[in-house]
Order: sequence, then C-alpha cells, then structure tokens
Amino acid sequence: MADLLIELYSEEIPAGMQGGAADQLHRKISEFLAAFGVTADTMESHVSPQRLALIATGLPQNLPNRQEQKKGPRVDAPEKAIEGFLRANGLGSTGGLSVQEDKRGAFFVLEIDEKGGALADDLAAFMPAMIEGFQWPKSMRWGSGSLRWVRPLRSILCVFDGQPVPFNVGGIESGSVTYGHRFMAPDAITITDPHDYVGALDKAHVLVDAAVREAIIAESASALAASVDCDLVEDAGLISETAGLVEWPVPLLGQIDAEFMDVPEEVLISVMRTHQKYFALRDRSGKLAPYFITISNMEADDKGAAIIAGNERVLRARLSDGRFFWDQDRKETLQSRLPSLEKITFQAKLGTVADKTERIAALAAELAPALSADKKAARQAAQLCKADLVSGMVYEFPELQGIMGGYYAQNDGLGEGVAAAIRDHYKPLGPGDAIPETAEGHAVALADKIDSLAGFWSIDEKPTGSKDPFALRRAALGIIRILLESETRLALTPILAVTFDLYKCKTPPIDDLLGFIADRLKVHLRGEGISHDVVNAVFALGSDDVVELAAQSAQLKAFLGSDDGANLKAAYLRANGICAQAKHDDDEVDAGLLSAPEEQQLHQVIVAMADDATADYQSRLDALANLRGPVDAFFEAVMVNDDDKKIRHNRLSLLKGLVNLMRRLADFDLVE
Repeated sequence: MADLLIELYSEEIPAGMQGGAADQLHRKISEFLAAFGVTADTMESHVSPQRLALIATGLPQNLPNRQEQKKGPRVDAPEKAIEGFLRANGLGSTGGLSVQEDKRGAFFVLEIDEKGGALADDLAAFMPAMIEGFQWPKSMRWGSGSLRWVRPLRSILCVFDGQPVPFNVGGIESGSVTYGHRFMAPDAITITDPHDYVGALDKAHVLVDAAVREAIIAESASALAASVDCDLVEDAGLISETAGLVEWPVPLLGQIDAEFMDVPEEVLISVMRTHQKYFALRDRSGKLAPYFITISNMEADDKGAAIIAGNERVLRARLSDGRFFWDQDRKETLQSRLPSLEKITFQAKLGTVADKTERIAALAAELAPALSADKKAARQAAQLCKADLVSGMVYEFPELQGIMGGYYAQNDGLGEGVAAAIRDHYKPLGPGDAIPETAEGHAVALADKIDSLAGFWSIDEKPTGSKDPFALRRAALGIIRILLESETRLALTPILAVTFDLYKCKTPPIDDLLGFIADRLKVHLRGEGISHDVVNAVFALGSDDVVELAAQSAQLKAFLGSDDGANLKAAYLRANGICAQAKHDDDEVDAGLLSAPEEQQLHQVIVAMADDATADYQSRLDALANLRGPVDAFFEAVMVNDDDKKIRHNRLSLLKGLVNLMRRLADFDLVE
C-alpha cells in the first residue's frame, strides 16, 4: 500500500476561505479515488495561510481492473440520441458496441473491460484539471499565465509512494519540495514520505493543523492574560480567525493608553476585535483591562518589542477616532437626530427609517401590556431606537448600532429602562445571542421584527430557497425566542392585523405570514427534539400563540411517548379507520341503545371529557390517557358491526365521538 501527499503552496489565503478550500480538496480527491473504486484508509486535509494540503494513506499502487456494462439507447432510437451516447464515451461509431435484447426491445451496450493502470499516472492526469477547476469565492490571475487561484500559486508538492507525481499547471512543475515559514525558515524542504510532512514543517516553524494553531492561541493567550492578573475575553470566532492569519502563532501583550479607558468598552472591543484582530482582557472584577493581546506570526529577536510598539501606535490612532466620535456625538440628543432619519431609506417601497420608527413606537405601545412593560418607556425607546444610525460613532463603526443609542440615551437622562430597550432592540442577533434583558426591550425588539416581517410581506418580498437578503427568517426566530424565553402569551393575529394596518395594506396576508412564523417555530422545536409530525399535529389546531404551541407540542410528545399514549394512538387509528370504511360521520350517541357495560363506560368517559372544556391542555391529555382502559375493554368485548342496523350506527357514532374528542387535542392523523 502507498501514501499520497498533496500541497498547494501560495501567497496568503484569506482566513474566511481556508476551511471551505480544505473541504473542497478532500472532496475532490475522494471523488477521484471513488471513480476507480478506491478508498483510502485515512484522509486528512490541512490548511494554513500559505498552504492547502492533503494526506491520504493506504492506497494501492495500481488501480483495480474495471469491468462494467453501459446500457445505451435502443437500436431504433433517433440518430441524435445514438450519436450523443457515442460522443459521451469517446466512440466514433457503433462498431464497438454490442446489442442486447429485453422485453422493451434491443439496446446498444458498451462493454468496458479495462486493466487497471498505475494510480500515479491517473493522478498526474487528474491534478491539472482539478487545480484549474478549483472554486474560490474570489480568485485572480497573475503574470502572463491563465491559471486563476485565490492568490498567486508558488509551488505544488505531489508525492505518491515515495516518488514525485509529475505534471504542469500554469507553468508550475509539481515536485517534492515545499517551504517553511517565510521569515524564520524560508529554505526549500524536500519531502518524500507523507508521514514526515507535519513534523518537517513544524521544525520549519509552520503548524499546518488549524486545530493545533487554535489550541495554542487559546492556551498561550490565556496564560499571557493571567500574567497581568486578567482573563481573556472569550471569543471563539476571533481565535479561529487569527489561526487563519498565522502559521506560527506568538501572542504578544500590549497596553491601551489610560486616556481611552473612559470610552464605552464596546467601542474599545469593537476597534480591537473587528479592525485590528486583537483580544480584549478583563481584570478579576470583570472590568475591561487596559491591555490587548495580538497574535504575531513570528518569534522576533527583541521578543516582540517592536511589533508591540507598532500595534500600540496603530491602536492609539484608531481609538483616537473613537474618542472623537464619542465626545462629539454626546453634544446632540437622540431626539434632535430624529429629523435626519427622514433622509435614510428603510426600503424603497416601505418608506424611510423615520416612518419605521413611528410604526415601531405604535406597535411597542400595543405590545407593552402583554409583556408587563412600561407603555410610555417602551414607546419612547421605540421612537429613539434608530436615532444613533446618524451618529458619527455608528457611521464609523456600524456594528455598534443600538449599543451606542443606549449610551446616548443615558447621556440624555432618559432613564435606564429606555436606554436598555434601545441598546437591546436588535437582539437576539443569532442562535447564541441572548434576548433583551427588560420587558421594554422585549416590546421594542418584537415591534421592530414584526414591523419588518409585515412590511416585506406587504410588498411580497419573502425569502426564497436559501436566499434571505433581509434576514426575515432570523427576525421570525427572534420573535419566537423572545416570546418563549419571556413566557409571554400573545395572540399574533391581532398584532399582525395592527401592523398591516399601519402599512395601510388593503389585503393583509396575515395567514401567510403566520404560516411563515409557524414554520420557523417548527424548526426551532425540532431543534428541541420534538419531531415534525408531533409539532404538525398540534399546529393543526390553529393556535397563533407561540408559547401555547411550544408547550402543547412538548406535552403531546411526552404523552405519545408513554404506553397509554401509544396505545391510545393505535386505538384512534382503529376507530377512525372503522368509521372511514363505513363512511360514518355522525357522533350523536343514543345512550338508550348502549347495552354492553363496556360501551356504556366508554360513552360516560367521553361525555365527561367533552363537558370539561375548561381544563388545561396537560390535564386534558392526562384525562385522555385514562381512556385507554375503557377503549381497550370496548374493542375486546363489543362487536361494532352488529346485525342490528340501529345498534351498529350507534356504536359507530360512539367511535366517531372518540375520534372527534381526540382531535380537539391534536390532529392524530398527522402523527407518524
């Protein structure tokens, strides 16, 4: 058996493209081998800023023989169909084809009997096309060549069974040579054994395994933070991103000038993280510390002193901008900025951001009572929640919208309730983000998201397939999470009616939008382990209360998971099947015709449950579970299809009553 090593060495690959490139290389080589019926014992891909690599072990030196039949068109098929089959298989005539007959007629058949050749030969033929056809989000050409790659490709290493696999791509000859760290070990390295690849580059100050780089960054940065009695601000995304920027990670500690420490910490963190890729630190009390950690790509002779000084100088300039905007923005109130929102378009067909804030304010006031929120504070926060969009800080740092509005509200003396609602009204931004902290924040966030959904529905701009340019799925999920996590019982239909009315929508698509939100809730509940059929069975009842739907879905799941529930579901199917077969739709029972004790008992239980309409859903499920005994006894002792037509009809009505009773709790037909 033999091993394979491929490395494509280039100038720096953007960090965001590295993971997808490694997956693509793995997939392409797997597909190449699979076409010959070959599977590697192990296959792993590696990626770093300057190289994309793959190691496959346990491959045969020679490919297996290939014998197969390809069935072609009928002998009497149109000439173009036959020509297409010949062309697809590299044939000029039907002379090399055999003819086979079956009950549908005579067909051309191509008999393939190929002796397996050397895998290295087929690999040499495959690699140029694979490299030339590699898909990048963005690519470039350089020099006079026609090859496109994410960045200029410098060398290709391809070794199989200890020998280089020779081919040429864009004027680059493949071989067995790679290169170490571009500053600390730039000399060529010859590799003939794939097992030596990772270790050889490690000695040359290159860590090719992204997971190893991430672990080193996390551990060494945390240790460096601890050296100044601080903790690293957790940021898995930044760790992953910096691992894609360096091949030999070296954390260095820098200082933030004290003059900037009274600027809001979100500004400091945003500047450091988003613009400089620095890690923030907190002291033991949880306060942002005047330090940052940058990840260098080399070990410097001066232990990084010059690198730290350069990074501190750059950070000082960026923070000076932030400081300037902070000081300038506080000279104007949020209220004074509202007229400027009339100049910002929310959406061409939906008006300005000023129009949107008026609608949000009306909706927030409408929602406040259900959320136990202060109506006046919710309305005021909603009116001002977008005002920071025209501030200097948010213009420079868009990721701080909402957050800065909260600070400016505090500066204006509007109170913490209003400030918190403004700060949090974009939440939750994603699955890992928390919902707003306050009831007023819930009201404004809900109003903002409901307004966006209704607006885009009113102009028929809905998500299609994987396309959702206005993040409407995220808005719907945000609504669901706020309602569920705040345990707010809210009928959505009247709220949507109010919202569409604010848009002056003549034919409001309320049911369609409700269906969209319901679909998002189904996805959310599946994530909670509730299967789609159980969710659909509850949703069929037609409720528009998210909390009620979620709770009932969980309760129905538990009920069906019990022995009583499973057996009763089977009884439902049996009863419904009998009624369907008899085409019986009447559930009016004549108690005087009930002669058997078992049918009398079942009737009494059904009537008692039907009369108890005030019980909550769980109590009604519990009562339903008590039907198991009477139902089992009925089917064991009673013959439904009695010879007496009246008795048969009455017993069918009894079963129909059972079916209808159960359907009040869920559409059991939908439960798989």
